[in-house]
Amino acid sequence: MRKIVLKANDENAGERLDICILNLSNIFTDKFIADNSDISRSYAARLCEDGLVNGGGKIFAKKYKITGAEEFIIDVPDPEELSVEGENIPLDIVYEDKDVVVVNKPQGLCVHPAPGNESGTLVNGLIYHCGNELSAINGIIRPGIVHRIDKDTSGLLIVAKNNEAHIKLSEQLKERKAMRKYTALVNGNIKEDSGSINKPIGRNPFDRKKMAVVQGGREAVTYFSVIERFGQYTLVECILETGRTHQIRVHMASIGHSIVGDMLYGIKKEKFSLNGQLLHATTIGFIHPSNGKMMNFTSEIPDYFQNVLKKLRK
Repeated sequence: MRKIVLKANDENAGERLDICILNLSNIFTDKFIADNSDISRSYAARLCEDGLVNGGGKIFAKKYKITGAEEFIIDVPDPEELSVEGENIPLDIVYEDKDVVVVNKPQGLCVHPAPGNESGTLVNGLIYHCGNELSAINGIIRPGIVHRIDKDTSGLLIVAKNNEAHIKLSEQLKERKAMRKYTALVNGNIKEDSGSINKPIGRNPFDRKKMAVVQGGREAVTYFSVIERFGQYTLVECILETGRTHQIRVHMASIGHSIVGDMLYGIKKEKFSLNGQLLHATTIGFIHPSNGKMMNFTSEIPDYFQNVLKKLRK
């Protein structure tokens, strides 16, 4: 059992690794833990639900609103033995060493198992490829997964092979030091050459399967620039400053330029026969967790995406 102690307010913050200070305006327990530790918000919520977040003689619920006087004692269970089986799934490994793996994920491949989808995922393939050499911070169904991309989004993502690498890479994402560029084909003609979208994202209150721009959502910032225009369509590059669920898809749809092929947030009847959105994680950059060197990797736009662009260029 790993124990983490966080204080909502402490004048000695910074002298101890387990003490953090936060602007406490409308902050709930699960968000506070996620912002000040290596624990994801969803996992923090599970720990709260399991009664593993306590302090001052009380157990904190995930939606307890912090006042600033609390001390949180978080009991993080030891990683369970992996019950997810490895599968011989072909993986496009762009880079690998003792700390990290950079994978080029194809469209249609889920990143990790979920209820009703326990096999055939990237994680199953990673377990087969890496064996026990994957970080355990995100639990038994997400070993090594530092960040994720949607099933029907293709492209690059980073996998951590040990907990130390995972923590350092997560910190880079949280502190916005890692770089993630995407290429997307969107509906409509974007008149501006470039721009930014700064709109909070949260769960859609009317459809829990979707995300939406909502008041009180988590901060979300996306930068975009036009690569090429096709009249009714625009090819853009998007850079993530934050990494919310479905961020680019929600943000582009919010300005009237949904991603082509996105059946969840975009047009239901598309001109092209597609199996998902034309969104590709093209470039990823991060500081190597061991040697401190800047690492940059690029992935070519996949054929099905290129074929659409060829048709538009005729």
